[in-house]
Amino acid sequence: MTLAQRLTAEGIGTAFLLAIVIGSGIMGEQLAGGNTAIALLANTLATGAGLIVLILAFGPLSGAHFNPVVSLMEASRGGLAWREVPAYLAVQLAGAFAGVAAAHAMFEKPLFFASQHIRTGGAQWWAEAVATFGLLFIIISVSRSRPAAVPLAVGCYISAAYWFTASTSFANPAVTLARAASDTFAGIRPVDAPGFIAAQCAGALAAVLLCKWLMPRATVPPLSTGA
Repeated sequence: MTLAQRLTAEGIGTAFLLAIVIGSGIMGEQLAGGNTAIALLANTLATGAGLIVLILAFGPLSGAHFNPVVSLMEASRGGLAWREVPAYLAVQLAGAFAGVAAAHAMFEKPLFFASQHIRTGGAQWWAEAVATFGLLFIIISVSRSRPAAVPLAVGCYISAAYWFTASTSFANPAVTLARAASDTFAGIRPVDAPGFIAAQCAGALAAVLLCKWLMPRATVPPLSTGA
């Protein structure tokens, strides 16, 4: 496929991911009657299932990264040309905001409105580092042993991480920035986003370095993954 085709697929896939995350958060909150656990469960099930389907659909087209740290990791492993990384990151960010706007439009909300959802502090940042570390480690490890299982592994891991991390596992800089433009159940205050992104990058770097030591193999299969 041409670069333009791959970028289009990556942008559309990322937009669908954010539409799922934001839309299911809004729907879950509306139907949960104030029960936050039920709203989070709805958000979790939709996101995990959606990720599996999106990776299966877009993996053969763009690799289905949907995540800047995944694209950077893939470039570090030789699966994506470094000259293509800026374009991947740009379409992921654009697609993420497009997905937020699409979800808001479906629920008759302003296309973008800054979130007031407070997510900050050492525990939250540590949770994001752990969540992103786990995501990258699982992607790398499973892609080496059972590449066809990566979509299921990613969807299941993110579903679990929604519940075992204090931050509900954003684990994605593009998702974090886009969710800052959504004052809904799934949002994050814009002022809190930089702390999350720094923690995500630190967790991703730690995972890549550890995997290079644990699994030193010269030839690495290209990924078809996302999150």
